[in-house]
Amino acid sequence: MKISGLVITLNEEKNIGKCIDALLRVCDEIIVIDAFSTDKTVEIAEEKGATVIKQSFLGDGPQRYYGLPYCKNEWILNLDADEFLDKDAEDFIFAEKYLEGNYDAFSFRIKNFLADELIDFSGWYPDHTVRLFNKKTAHPSNSIVHQRVVAHRVKKVPVHILHYAWDSLSQIIIKKNQYSTWQAQQLFDQGKRIKFYKPLLNGTVAFVRCYFFKKGVFNGINGLTFAMIQSFFSYMKYLKLLKIQKQNK
Repeated sequence: MKISGLVITLNEEKNIGKCIDALLRVCDEIIVIDAFSTDKTVEIAEEKGATVIKQSFLGDGPQRYYGLPYCKNEWILNLDADEFLDKDAEDFIFAEKYLEGNYDAFSFRIKNFLADELIDFSGWYPDHTVRLFNKKTAHPSNSIVHQRVVAHRVKKVPVHILHYAWDSLSQIIIKKNQYSTWQAQQLFDQGKRIKFYKPLLNGTVAFVRCYFFKKGVFNGINGLTFAMIQSFFSYMKYLKLLKIQKQNK
């Protein structure tokens, strides 16, 4: 059974070459949906043998969904450009275990890295996400940010994706700030309305959950730092939603 690799990109020249090389170990074609990158992303992808389709960014889920008709195979491995399969995930695919049990999709564990340091505390591991699915019975959602795969039969498997998203704390803050803006707008568009105390309440709950219940307290300054990051951006997401509400009264 052959697999199509699907990647969405925007200015990913740092990662796209390594991502395609890794995908080609388990996929027989790579489809890149590029949102008109201004760096060398497209050039590198084409040199590596990928088919590049240009499309203005539609949102995380819609952009992935847009790429499905270009994939010739039923099974889709949909990684981000800064994600790579760990050896256990490659072995899972090589052994064709995804064909067992009539599942629509498979959820892998994510190992998140800050530079080369694994973030395995404060609720950041195991972080599950669906990256392998059958396009006939499953598909990406229409969420603008942090999309999920819509499927009836999903199986969680104890294999891993390596996620090298950030080189520094400042990059985490910049990305999460962008995500909080998108999430706030998405919540408003979905009809979500909140009271004035919601930002503070959710920010506090996020900190308590990450620092105490998800054991950040046992990881010193790093545990405290990442619990505060989660708390602050939970607060910011709902604060931005509150401001959108007021602007649209």
